[in-house]
Amino acid sequence: MDDTTGLGEIRGRIDAIDEQIQQLIADRARLAREVGASKKAGAAVDFYRPEREAEVLRNVVARNRGPLKDEEMLRLFREIMSACLAQQEPLKIAFLGPEGTYTHAAVSRHFGHSVRALPLPDVENVFREVESGSADFGVVPIENSTEGTVRHSLDMFLSSPLTICGEVELAIRHHLLARVAGLSDVRRICAHAQALAQCRATLDELLPGVERIAVASNAEGARRARDESGTAAIASQAAAEIYGLRTLAAEIEDRPDNTTRFHIIGRSLLAPSGRDKTTLLMSMADTESPGALHLLLEPLARHGISMTRIESRPSLQRKWHYVFFVDILGHARDPGVAPALAELERVASLFRVLGAYPRSV
Repeated sequence: MDDTTGLGEIRGRIDAIDEQIQQLIADRARLAREVGASKKAGAAVDFYRPEREAEVLRNVVARNRGPLKDEEMLRLFREIMSACLAQQEPLKIAFLGPEGTYTHAAVSRHFGHSVRALPLPDVENVFREVESGSADFGVVPIENSTEGTVRHSLDMFLSSPLTICGEVELAIRHHLLARVAGLSDVRRICAHAQALAQCRATLDELLPGVERIAVASNAEGARRARDESGTAAIASQAAAEIYGLRTLAAEIEDRPDNTTRFHIIGRSLLAPSGRDKTTLLMSMADTESPGALHLLLEPLARHGISMTRIESRPSLQRKWHYVFFVDILGHARDPGVAPALAELERVASLFRVLGAYPRSV
């Protein structure tokens, strides 16, 4: 058997597998439609279950034996689930826009591409769209591994009834983009303040003395780079494609592990998925009294609950009064967690479970 014959046989086997894959995807889509019919759902959000989706994706990773990486397998299955869910009507996802931002990328990472993505100008509008029901879920940045908390996103939970339904961790790869021929033609750099901070050392080396202008989003910076002579932007590769920009320098973030975490916000508290995180909002009447924070955290320690993050923010009720945002491992309804939260609720002047949701896959 010559090489041509052998290659033809391999291609024939690939074609047969493709046919099987297509048939199985169609079978899955029909079953997904039956799930919707059995629940008499009128829209995708009526039977979308993030906790079930997280379980499916964890099983994908557990089964994977290569040669494709876990990340590739997750991406493929996420798109299949997204397409199956959207058969009747796609989910409407509000996000901090415009198109081409990293928050836009987080939407696709979590929900797949078979959704209706709704870009909005600020975080407050994302919350309001979900609260009103105009969007099924929202996606907002919550913290960056280099620059810390996105404070406005966190503060919105002080007045909003929404809950956290999920999280997305996205590796941030910043690129210096422009329409100019080279670095010597750059007169100003426009980007979100966080992006400028995350690339500070690299910019000092590449473009010392060049003006840096903070704008509302990296995509806004990309728009200016498209429209203004001498302007460069810091943005994603997707933004380069959307706005027709050249890459002057790739991956200019100062830290290679630069990662941003996003929250998925919705209107309902989720059921346990088996590998969850819970976010709490709490405070004492007098946060300046000795041992106030200890009283809030002691039940968690006594019940053996791991705390992964704590953040204090002004309560916006009176000066020098603070609330605490706390992330713990486990679901609020778990037998090992619920008793501790019940104790917390008794000692705290303010206590709210902001969300119990699957940990990022």
